[in-house]
Amino acid sequence: MQFTSYEFLIFFPVVVLMYYVIPKRLRQLWLLAASYYFYMGWNAQYALLILVSTLTTYLCAVFMGGVDNGHKKRKRRRILVAGLAVNLAILVFFKYFYFVHGAIGTALAVFGVKIAVPEFDILLPVGISFYTFQALGYVIDVYRGTVKPEKNVIRYALFVSFFPQLVAGPIERSGHLLGQLEKISHEKLWDFDKVTRGLLMMLWGFFMKMVIADRAAVLVNQVYDQYYMYSGMALLLASVLFAVEIYCDFAGYSVIAIGAAKILGIELMVNFEAPFFSTSVSALWRRWHISLSTWFRDYLYIPLGGNRCSRPRKYFNSMVTFATSGLWHGASWNYVVWGVIQGMYIIIGDITRPFRTKLNGFFGVRVKSFGCQFIQGVCTFLLFVLSLVFFRADTVGDGVYYIQRMFLQFDVWTLFDESIYHLGLDRKEMGVLWIGILILLIVDAYYVRKKALFDSLVKEQCLAVQYVIVAALLVLVIVFGVYGDGYDAAQFIYFQF
Repeated sequence: MQFTSYEFLIFFPVVVLMYYVIPKRLRQLWLLAASYYFYMGWNAQYALLILVSTLTTYLCAVFMGGVDNGHKKRKRRRILVAGLAVNLAILVFFKYFYFVHGAIGTALAVFGVKIAVPEFDILLPVGISFYTFQALGYVIDVYRGTVKPEKNVIRYALFVSFFPQLVAGPIERSGHLLGQLEKISHEKLWDFDKVTRGLLMMLWGFFMKMVIADRAAVLVNQVYDQYYMYSGMALLLASVLFAVEIYCDFAGYSVIAIGAAKILGIELMVNFEAPFFSTSVSALWRRWHISLSTWFRDYLYIPLGGNRCSRPRKYFNSMVTFATSGLWHGASWNYVVWGVIQGMYIIIGDITRPFRTKLNGFFGVRVKSFGCQFIQGVCTFLLFVLSLVFFRADTVGDGVYYIQRMFLQFDVWTLFDESIYHLGLDRKEMGVLWIGILILLIVDAYYVRKKALFDSLVKEQCLAVQYVIVAALLVLVIVFGVYGDGYDAAQFIYFQF
């Protein structure tokens, strides 16, 4: 079941109604049952994987809690390793089996050894990377002593499987979410203001997904699927719109999840903070998929040594972290290349920072001026767009050829001969897309200025303007949302990760 389905429009109101009607002590159990039902809408059998991950990490945490941290740290470490091994083994088998098999086969082929491919029918479980990382983060936190083991198995199972953020995040931390889940059993949670804010966030998420992301996907898919037929300008346009698509698709899911949780009285972490207003790649990664980037920071980058080491080691740590992040996104070398490019951006930016500072001082550049920051923002965005070619391409070779063609076959006249209206979107559809992007920029600019989300933007207006904004978004989603026979509603991109 996905947020944009008709089933969810029935499922969610029923869940909310029962949640506030049943006795408080049954709320955790009700949400747990609803979460498993929500997930089983894709493949009922794979709910067993969530159960195994849940029970494994739950028992590991309980066992570690019964071991004295001072005198038996080695035993705690063995328990932690066992929990990590079980969960990572499940993740590797279902997501990376063919990738690992292919890598081993390629290496052995150098020595003339060939290995046959086992005939397994492995279907990637939706959201496995998300709930696995959430469970692993919890058991690592228990090992470190930053959180106490959760003794209530129902509450912990709900933490792992909480349906708004189960299949595509945000990847929540136990210290943030478990405490809130405990309160729902004994506190009055109905809050009219929170409920209306949650509805506003869900509406904004549907707008990002159905009006912008799915509309941009029509053009992006047509161009990328036959990129060898198009000029450089068409390829550049498709790449820019892919950046918009993946942002609105993923951030749209996160916003809907935040809104749905808020209606239930639970606050989820913000996952995106207007990343395309960043003036450097490092700043962009502090604003993009925050729950994942901070997860890798806390559980991989810092344990490797972080930046409290020599400069070469720091760069090595960064490269390993970003390459692993790329591999997390998909079992293919093009994702690894994409991750490595991000690491290279960060490292080159750090190496050249002293030189750029001196250069700005020499020429008297006002780095805080609007003009300078605008140029930095455009450059950052274009660098990110260039790297996303490998994220979207089927193979590394396709990504390389795509970029070559983008530069060698560049034809600016494509913008003026109306051929861009033959890339899957006609003039009207393209106009709707640009209007949607303009609205997106306004909302993100508001966040940059006020550090407040869409619900706050609406709530600070007078009541009449609030009604106008809500009505306008509803019309845009209902009338211009991409769904139905002509445009099949697309699943969220990050479901495949």
